[in-house]
Amino acid sequence: MRAKITYFLLAAVLVVYFVLVGSRGVLLIQQGTAVTVAFGAAVLVLPFIGAWFLWHTTRFARRAGRLARLLEAEGGLPVDELARTPSGRIDRASADEVFTRRRVETEEQPDDWRSWFRLAVAYHDARDTPRARKAMQHAIALHEAAPRD
Repeated sequence: MRAKITYFLLAAVLVVYFVLVGSRGVLLIQQGTAVTVAFGAAVLVLPFIGAWFLWHTTRFARRAGRLARLLEAEGGLPVDELARTPSGRIDRASADEVFTRRRVETEEQPDDWRSWFRLAVAYHDARDTPRARKAMQHAIALHEAAPRD
């Protein structure tokens, strides 16, 4: 719940920032000189890029959350079996061991979104965020492509 509150707070701050930047872009364009119009147009692009990024990130998080709830309802969420350092950080060797098992599971069931979800969690635990995101995107795509009963 704390993560959701933080996410929505940061998203709201970003939206306010987009509005402020956009208004500055409009003011620059209203100045009417070639230089200010060019800068104003360039400044107006930034909120659109930011909004696009925020939209895609939010959509990804919602879809991943939906898969997590489905997997939890099935009793298939990965169990936290990772060793931790005294400070609470995940032990790298432990994360690598779990990752190896998850990779093998995914190789055995390449069309199962559940194994890809668990692989994404293992990538995240091993601190490989780009691969974790790609594995989660693959899990989402497999789930969405699966026939419904």
